[in-house]
Amino acid sequence: MKKNRAAGLLAVSVLCGVFALTGCGQSKKEVEFFSSKPENAQILQQLVDEFNETSGQEIKVVLNTPADAGTVLKTRMAKNDIPDIIAYGGDNTYTELQSAGVLRDLTGAPYLDTIQDAYMEMVYDVQKDRERVPYAVPYATNASGVLYNVDKFNELGLTVPKTWDEFMDVIKKIEDAGGTPFEFTFKDAWTLNCPWNSIAPDLAPEGFTDARLQDQTTFAETHQEIAEKYLELIKHGQTDIMGTTYDDGNKAFANGDAYMMINGNWAISQFTTANPDMHVDIFALPASNDSTVNYVTSGVDVLLCASAGSKYPEVVDAFLTFMMDKENNQKYIDDQFAFSPIEGVIQKDEKVSGVMQDIADGKVANFPDHYYPSGFNLSAVLSEYAANYVSGMDDASNISAFLDNLDTKYDSANIQ
Repeated sequence: MKKNRAAGLLAVSVLCGVFALTGCGQSKKEVEFFSSKPENAQILQQLVDEFNETSGQEIKVVLNTPADAGTVLKTRMAKNDIPDIIAYGGDNTYTELQSAGVLRDLTGAPYLDTIQDAYMEMVYDVQKDRERVPYAVPYATNASGVLYNVDKFNELGLTVPKTWDEFMDVIKKIEDAGGTPFEFTFKDAWTLNCPWNSIAPDLAPEGFTDARLQDQTTFAETHQEIAEKYLELIKHGQTDIMGTTYDDGNKAFANGDAYMMINGNWAISQFTTANPDMHVDIFALPASNDSTVNYVTSGVDVLLCASAGSKYPEVVDAFLTFMMDKENNQKYIDDQFAFSPIEGVIQKDEKVSGVMQDIADGKVANFPDHYYPSGFNLSAVLSEYAANYVSGMDDASNISAFLDNLDTKYDSANIQ
């Protein structure tokens, strides 16, 4: 018997024991599994189907992956309509959800013992007051940086840069050869955060996020170099950086229109769908000339959490146990080119080999925007910054206005 089927049957046996007083199989137990990522819908549906198949007709998990999931979830929170199970990123929307008191404490769940400590710490770090209660369990982690076309790099004899100056040299060689260094997809505003999240951890002062939260510093005082380097990179994209969607840009990149894209491992499945023959890898964006501080941006990409008000907590627990099974988690990790927080589940695909050693060595930094207030719309401020560049605004004025805008919008959102 396959291990995942055994896990499903074990879950069913537990459920039947719970339902014994009313008779296992007498009524349908249906729960909603809400997920925020369109990229993982197919593999999640596969896992849901496997769980439902092994759980019998009396139990059903229904996957819901709405467009604009963050807005949908916040609207439902306001109506106290919380999905039974939620898969979400370890960001400020999760913080808002957790601080609302609508999630169940998962203390005592056996799968918690399989999670690497570093990733549980990331969960606690983004919870209100850094509360050390497992209201969520990490399911998948990620790596964000510079995705690159291996074949196109090899054609020009390019090597992976380790410092900012080497990075600029790679860009120059690409342009000298008539190529486009970067494909940007800024019509989908969230992708503007990707370069920021890869540059800022290397260059921001230590302790910045806590100090900024307490109004002890500002972006204008500390983020000049970050702003300058962000602007420098977007100067080397395709012509229509503001009009290209994520889907269209991924297809263009997969088909060789550019050498690099600043994004994360979650995009790779779209590349390989568009072009199965593409050879892609990823490296940490080297924002500093000190290679020791050029980190892989890595965080908890998917958290699993449970509603405190679910009608069927026993079904929720059985499904979470099924999902956290190592074999089932491995299926997800392999499909999404992701990394696992579960000990013993390893990502081996060469498409992300460029960051494996850094992750193994702990040379990682969490996404800075995970620590910003939930009402702070970083992507909107970055979008204005990029649009000002496209419209011809001079760099000095644009950078100054951008940093002031960051502080103004941050202060408006930072209500404690």
